[in-house]
Amino acid sequence: MADPGTAETSRDEEFLKYRSPLVSRYASKEMAYNFSDRKKFTTWRKLWIYLAKAEKELGLPITEEQIQEMETNAELIDFKMAAEEEKRLRHDVMAHVHAFSHCCPKAAGIIHLGATSCYVGDNTDLIVLRDGFDILLPKLARVISRLADFAEKYADLPTLGFTHYQPAQLTTVGKRACLWIQDLCMDMRNLERARAELRFRGVKGTTGTQASFLQLFEGNHDKVEELDRLVTEMAGFKRAYLVTGQTYSRKVDIDSLSVLSSLGATVHKICTDIRLLANLKELEEPFEKDQIGSSAMAYKRNPMRSERCCSLARHLITLIMDPLQTAAVQWFERTLDDSANRRVSLPEAFLTADIILSTLQNISEGLVVYPKVIERHIRLELPFMATENIIMAMVKAGGSRQDCHEKVRVLSQLAAAVVKQEGGDNDLIARIQADPYFTPILGQLDSLLDPKTFTGRAPQQVKKFLSVEVRPLLLPFESEMNVKIELEI
Repeated sequence: MADPGTAETSRDEEFLKYRSPLVSRYASKEMAYNFSDRKKFTTWRKLWIYLAKAEKELGLPITEEQIQEMETNAELIDFKMAAEEEKRLRHDVMAHVHAFSHCCPKAAGIIHLGATSCYVGDNTDLIVLRDGFDILLPKLARVISRLADFAEKYADLPTLGFTHYQPAQLTTVGKRACLWIQDLCMDMRNLERARAELRFRGVKGTTGTQASFLQLFEGNHDKVEELDRLVTEMAGFKRAYLVTGQTYSRKVDIDSLSVLSSLGATVHKICTDIRLLANLKELEEPFEKDQIGSSAMAYKRNPMRSERCCSLARHLITLIMDPLQTAAVQWFERTLDDSANRRVSLPEAFLTADIILSTLQNISEGLVVYPKVIERHIRLELPFMATENIIMAMVKAGGSRQDCHEKVRVLSQLAAAVVKQEGGDNDLIARIQADPYFTPILGQLDSLLDPKTFTGRAPQQVKKFLSVEVRPLLLPFESEMNVKIELEI
């Protein structure tokens, strides 16, 4: 029987070294797997199988038995052996060639035939980037969908608009949400474009010239081109880059991470707005029954989900600097100073984007609006905004614009003094009602002060925007909409 103390020590070992919180604390299982060693190395083996199949089809002496042996053992990776081989060889690809050859003795001689390390390394990265976008796009669609439902529900609810974070003309809660949605729709189109424009590196050889494959096929250029096409097709890509160095251009990484960084900026803006509205008590993110807002202040309901999104979004925004600098220093056909950086920056960008989208979906599914608080804030500011309407009504009733303007100016300053110097409520309307000068329009004051008359075409804009731009954009993801996000932490 095993010593329980030894088992406990073994379990505790994982806590003795750093673990990325992106995986251990936040990320979804599918995105964590997408950047896992198992996904990486099984993809390497698939690429070796694709290469062998294509080479066999084009006439190289490779047998069906060898290919079947490779396919049978594609998922059976001895990670311990591979690690030992890498320690000995100081080369990760050759270590896995040896490990794969060990369980495929009949195919050992044709594994990786004619290829260079970047055949598996770079092509796998492109597959992982593509699959990463495929994970993110439905999540982004769900966020847009939830916010679209929210915008539709509150399309008519007037609220204070803010410019410079100072009260401005009224808008509606739904119209403000449409500003968020519009940025997310731009991100959706950017991610779709980046995903669609990804190509396969293909079968290009050590410096991209395909010299080794030209030798294998005894100078037959058509067969080398067909080999590239066949492997590209097997990997699920429509096109390969026609020219590469040893690697695909690192500008591809820039394109991928730039759209993710841009998404980070969008999410940061949305969640900052939510945090500011939470302070005003107009809007609140979901808050669990047993959730604690503060260890010291029991009454607090901190917008911790939005704060998490902002925190991680800042990290995502900064990650674009890695591929920019990496692409800038790639000498000639390639250098290896890209490798360690890309092992960090590419996974972290996709993992971070995955986390903030999951969190934002959770937020958007449970947003709580407080109409009475919104109405109170409107009441405090609307009298000042309504002064032009009051002046025009008085003119229609036969008054002088100049006289009325002066009356309103004096009363507005008195009301402003009550608000700013005494901390009282805005009493401008009470002052107007008490002044005999305004008797001709007293019966109109309620309609002149109806908040819905100050929101312009906001409700109509919401309806048109959602029907014309947003709902059609979501149609390709219709079957993936019914996924609810529950945050574990």
